[in-house]
Amino acid sequence: MFNKRTKIKDLLSFSADNQSVTVMGWVRTFRNNQFIAVNDGSTNTNLQIVVVLGSQPDDILRRIVTSTALKISGKLVPSLGKGQSLELNCEALEVLGDSDAEKYPLQPKKHSLEFLREIAHLRFRTNTFGSVFRIRHSLAFAIHKFFNDKGFIYLHTPIITSSDAEGAGEMFRVSTLPFDNPPRDENGNIDFSEDFFGRPTNLTVSGQLEGELAATAFGEIYTFGPTFRAENSNTTRHLAEFWMIEPEMAFNDLEDNMNLAEEFIQYLITYVLNHNAEDLAFLDQRLLEEEKLLPTDKRSELSLLQKLRFVTDNKFERITYSEAIDILLQSPAYKKKKFQYDVKWGIDMQSEHERYLVEKHFKKPVIVTNYPKDIKAFYMRQNDDGKTVAAMDILAPGIGEIVGGSQREERLDLLTKRMTEMHINPDELWWYLDTRKFGTVPHAGFGLGFERMVLFVTGMTNIRDVIPFPRTPKSAEF
Repeated sequence: MFNKRTKIKDLLSFSADNQSVTVMGWVRTFRNNQFIAVNDGSTNTNLQIVVVLGSQPDDILRRIVTSTALKISGKLVPSLGKGQSLELNCEALEVLGDSDAEKYPLQPKKHSLEFLREIAHLRFRTNTFGSVFRIRHSLAFAIHKFFNDKGFIYLHTPIITSSDAEGAGEMFRVSTLPFDNPPRDENGNIDFSEDFFGRPTNLTVSGQLEGELAATAFGEIYTFGPTFRAENSNTTRHLAEFWMIEPEMAFNDLEDNMNLAEEFIQYLITYVLNHNAEDLAFLDQRLLEEEKLLPTDKRSELSLLQKLRFVTDNKFERITYSEAIDILLQSPAYKKKKFQYDVKWGIDMQSEHERYLVEKHFKKPVIVTNYPKDIKAFYMRQNDDGKTVAAMDILAPGIGEIVGGSQREERLDLLTKRMTEMHINPDELWWYLDTRKFGTVPHAGFGLGFERMVLFVTGMTNIRDVIPFPRTPKSAEF
């Protein structure tokens, strides 16, 4: 069997007592024609391979450059080198794949994140992105474990849909009609009856509506899949393609929803703290070094690890939207006109407002509830005051909104009335309204943007650096 190897991460836990092992990986550095630093992606820690001078043919040694793929067998022995407890004395060496040293763009030095985005197909090979994407994997696994252990059903909702769950209208159209000469009806409009699905369809912005259907049968479900927004947002917080986790729970109200979301976030962070200590320590140190270059007033008060433990160890602050607006109106930032956007009751709070509440005022994650109904979606349960809905957003340090959710409107008459007010045709969502006709129940749910969660946990500052191949306006490379 060719692939009889030991991963470097596992090997580092061995006691070095001359046991024979085989490793495979890529060269990071090669010094003095004798010392090869090899990495296989299982950890940021390289394994030092010691080649006895004269033991390998010169033509093989000349092929060993940065990124050459190697298979090495030998004896594991204690290392006298600094920063490593063991090394591998090479007995057999095979080049699996050559690398062109002059053209390979990743040399043993620090590269900017902007440069690495231009070579996203290779950036996984750096320590920074190795740590980021191992943590992304752990978070994805923890999501499934959290809900599975609670008895939730994992539901795959459609990627192609004819509904717009958010009412945003910023969707990617899916069509097989010819762009240059689509069929048209008697009024000159595109005739979608001749399209593949016989109607207008788009890439999903949310699996929530379909999730509600399943929750009214199974009780508790969750979705975890890709979602799409065709909004022209070139920011560090937005992507055109991203992943969402959306649980829906029957027999839950707004408070139940908040409790689950808070427990969920704390569980995910705790899981990574317990399973990715090495990667978090690397990113923590990386962030500390980056912040040394910033002015004192721009530096974070907490390190990455301190921030994560602060979230897991403290209850989230809970305030109403009205209380949030009052805090902002009374803030020194508002009085000194430091906010770019205006503050008044009824606004959709901007990131600067959300981050002020979290980072300056409460200095912990904040759950804001009971938003004005005019800035929220049609499916949110209307409160008795006639002005607000039973919505909740969780705001996190450094990011702003990380979770958005609500108790859903289970009363058929109020739901259809609200849809009409928002110019949504109830006939087009007849299947959704059926859940309110056949055994309606109080129910709630929320959405967590997966990339924003990865952003928060890794301490990265640009969302394009926490998804393997970012899709943004004018960019669909790789």
